[in-house]
Amino acid sequence: MDFFKSQETLTTVEWILRSVVGFVFLLLAAKLMGQRSISQLRFLDFIIALTLGNIIAHPLSDEKLGLKGSMITTIVLIVLYVAVTWVSLRWPLIKRYLDPPPLKLVDNGQIQFHNLSLARITIDFLFSELRKEKVEDIQKVSLAVWEPGGTISVFLKTQYQPLTPADMKVKTQPFTLTRPIICEGKADMKVLEELGRDAEWLNKKIASAHANINEVFLATVDDNENVQVYSNPK
Repeated sequence: MDFFKSQETLTTVEWILRSVVGFVFLLLAAKLMGQRSISQLRFLDFIIALTLGNIIAHPLSDEKLGLKGSMITTIVLIVLYVAVTWVSLRWPLIKRYLDPPPLKLVDNGQIQFHNLSLARITIDFLFSELRKEKVEDIQKVSLAVWEPGGTISVFLKTQYQPLTPADMKVKTQPFTLTRPIICEGKADMKVLEELGRDAEWLNKKIASAHANINEVFLATVDDNENVQVYSNPK
């Protein structure tokens, strides 16, 4: 365990062990912080990401620095992160600071220049985001808001929104979700359990295309228990 401590030099094996320990430790740290901090980089998440990256990076590149101190510091920061997140759920003032309310950037076709300054974004950036939403005329926008996560949500005026089957009073089929049930010759037993079926039922469903599950590259199933078999694209 000498690779944990500061050394004058590290062997190749010790560098590898230090990298493996650091990698696994970061995986556990990210898991402890929760999925939201990964999927949406908030103000607090940004601070933590910068700090943790800096703390762990140094001992992974400098043999004179030990891993122990960095890992202890990281654990303390994670505890503080979880505590602040928990407190923010119960104290509106802290929540408002960490997760500020959305800012109106466009209201009924009118740009809110004051809020553009608060969000620190330019008009060019706003129009770029509108183009991504296939909006070519700002007058068509009923509302555009700057979200705490750094994205822009755009809502068109009702007369410019696409028609739906409900608008045209067209009868539609219920929504069904298609999921993989066989991947590279292996059946997903969890999906079968949710359907209340077993491997024997699945074999019967694919019998017309393949003799058994092991020969199937990919098969999907929907909520109506319709199974679609796909051939191997070799």
